[in-house]
Amino acid sequence: MASLFLPLLFLTISLFSLPSNAHNITAILSSFPDYSLYNSYLTKTKLNDEINSRTTITCLVLNNAAMSSLAGKHPLSVIKNALSLLILLDYFDGQKLHDISNGTILSTTLYQTTGQVEGNLGFVNITDLKGGKVGFGSAAPGSKLDSSYSKSVKQIPYNISVLEVTAPIISPGLLSAPAPSLSDVNITALLEKAGCKTFASLIVSSGVLKIYQSEIDKGLTVFAPNDEAFKKAGVPDLSKLTSAEIVTLLQYHAVAEYSPKGSLKTTKAPISTLASNGAGKYVLKVSASGDDVTLNTGVDTSRVAETVLDDTPLCILTVDNILLPKELFATSPSPAPAPAPVSSPTPTPATSPSPVEAPSPSEAASPPAPPISPTSEGSPATTPGSSQSVISPSEASYFKAPALFKILGTVSIVLVFASFS
Repeated sequence: MASLFLPLLFLTISLFSLPSNAHNITAILSSFPDYSLYNSYLTKTKLNDEINSRTTITCLVLNNAAMSSLAGKHPLSVIKNALSLLILLDYFDGQKLHDISNGTILSTTLYQTTGQVEGNLGFVNITDLKGGKVGFGSAAPGSKLDSSYSKSVKQIPYNISVLEVTAPIISPGLLSAPAPSLSDVNITALLEKAGCKTFASLIVSSGVLKIYQSEIDKGLTVFAPNDEAFKKAGVPDLSKLTSAEIVTLLQYHAVAEYSPKGSLKTTKAPISTLASNGAGKYVLKVSASGDDVTLNTGVDTSRVAETVLDDTPLCILTVDNILLPKELFATSPSPAPAPAPVSSPTPTPATSPSPVEAPSPSEAASPPAPPISPTSEGSPATTPGSSQSVISPSEASYFKAPALFKILGTVSIVLVFASFS
């Protein structure tokens, strides 16, 4: 029995190491040519990243013919919303569809999480029509079940299920939404409405707004600190930065590509910003935990808070802290020269009875300005991306295992030790 020890131990470790959300929708669909068009639009809209970042999800896919009828008539922003309505935030396989309690259920979709829909327009009605048929339709009252279940494509229980349906699910107003004219997008108005008035004022006065606008067509993501971020203790005095440094700082708050929050959650490598001027210069490191995304500059960190705008290829996100690049703030958070030193009273030796002369009133009224440090949240010693080891969501998933696997692992250990008793 002792010879079984190592194999069983290896099996136990393997079971505990299985990932809980190791799926890649792009790779899954690449094996099915009938869904190549659908797959390509998942990539174009970055919905593939959102799908891969979810632990439990069901993708209702369209074959090339059905996808052509949708893609050939509508702009990319509308196609993205239509595809989002086909992504269910629950696990359904063929058996579960036919076992729906009372024959009907409402399921939340990725479209509902965008914040762009009113009421229950982001929900899907799934109804077992009996006779082997299951219908899908908008949850809006009076909507028809215009789409139906065709077949099962691929399942990784209970992380991801891919099912083919006959047609898109259309909620009221979904296809009639006008395509956004990005040239007419008022970035400053959006920022001000989102509580980022200080940031909006800075990009206008510095001329960086024009830089942002010139990048939109190619793809742009803006990380806008909210007004509270500029009031936090330890924030550098931006008035002491040169004009060139202000421009660099504001460029550091934007990325020259469309990266919605779902894409950021799956990002592993450091991302370049508009301020990047060389390898490893002015980059941001991204870490994610569940639905939370954190940006690490090497000096401080900031949580991605809200989505202000998500219209391909432009995304505007708010962040809780100003992003301080280490190239500007690593050695001295405040680049302004320190005030001239103020004379201090000379200490008196302990053996001398002479009293110490007190500083003059003018000296007492003008103490040296203490150096400004990054916010406590941004201490390099405790933030992701620093010298400490941080486990990314994909890495962390390898420490999770379904309960069944854990039980099997425990039983195998018990068996091993029982063999020696």
